[in-house]
Amino acid sequence: MPAITVDNVLVLPRLPRLDESTTFRPVRRLTTAPSGFEGEGFPVRKAFAGVPMSELDPFIMLDQMGEVDYAPGEPKGTSWHPHRGFETVTYIIDGIFDHQDSHGGGGTITNGDTQWMTAGSGLLHIEAPPEHLVVSGGLFHGTQLWVNLPRAAKMSSPKYQDIRGNQAALLTTPDGGALIRVIAGEIAGHQGPGSTYTPITVSHVTVEPGAQVDLPWRPDFNALVYVLGGRGTVGANGRGVRTGQLAVHGPGDALRFRANARQDSRTPTLDLYIMGGLPIREPVAHYGPFVMNTRDELIQAFDDFQAGRLGVIPAARLPHTDGQGERP
Repeated sequence: MPAITVDNVLVLPRLPRLDESTTFRPVRRLTTAPSGFEGEGFPVRKAFAGVPMSELDPFIMLDQMGEVDYAPGEPKGTSWHPHRGFETVTYIIDGIFDHQDSHGGGGTITNGDTQWMTAGSGLLHIEAPPEHLVVSGGLFHGTQLWVNLPRAAKMSSPKYQDIRGNQAALLTTPDGGALIRVIAGEIAGHQGPGSTYTPITVSHVTVEPGAQVDLPWRPDFNALVYVLGGRGTVGANGRGVRTGQLAVHGPGDALRFRANARQDSRTPTLDLYIMGGLPIREPVAHYGPFVMNTRDELIQAFDDFQAGRLGVIPAARLPHTDGQGERP
């Protein structure tokens, strides 16, 4: 699970040591993601299944895609599909993906990159492995997080943020036992590159066996910790967790998690995808690829899609999405 790493974490900025007055958040809910298939048949874990929307706000959905080692000819993606009213945050840990939309946008993302798409007023979109990966096969692993947009931004113009892995803010713990990648928001004064409509923090943390992390966390944010791989404990009460589980935390000033001293050979570290944000606290009407505030707005979104007002599928694949071109 490489994503972005460094040869020596001890050269990185370090988290502060938290004092005795710190309130560590307890685990309020622990769930196990069911597995299934999406798009043309790639495997996913539905990380938020069974969790009330009120505990997820401002997030809507999290899928863990893979981890899967494809044979030649097996890699799969999605067909063309619409979005309106929210943002998709696609984070590639292993592998490579092309993306393209009906507004002329697109590109290629690979190990450690994030493609942040604000669907806003709506577009058509496709995500697929490049042709050379379909031919060769290979490892694929990533996540897609859906972030709700507040009412005032739901019909904003679509846009992209192309975040390369080396743009993430990197830091470690006082003893160097973990690598913390800040993709969006801020942790202990270190700002990630992602720009958001509502305050959120998104981070991928790799914890070495036996190491513990005390992570400062905004008290007004919710806190969701999803286990990408490995085993450990989370929360003030030290709940055991493993691959594919989500820990929804209660109130407090900081998160605490520890990697088990012994890990499986396939997952030698504890890898966590950590999310939190300021709840929007607006009505949510969610159906399929649309996230609006009211049922009438959902109906309008479907009408606009069927009438072609969200765009049309381009006649040809864009040259810069063949997965072979230079990357910035």
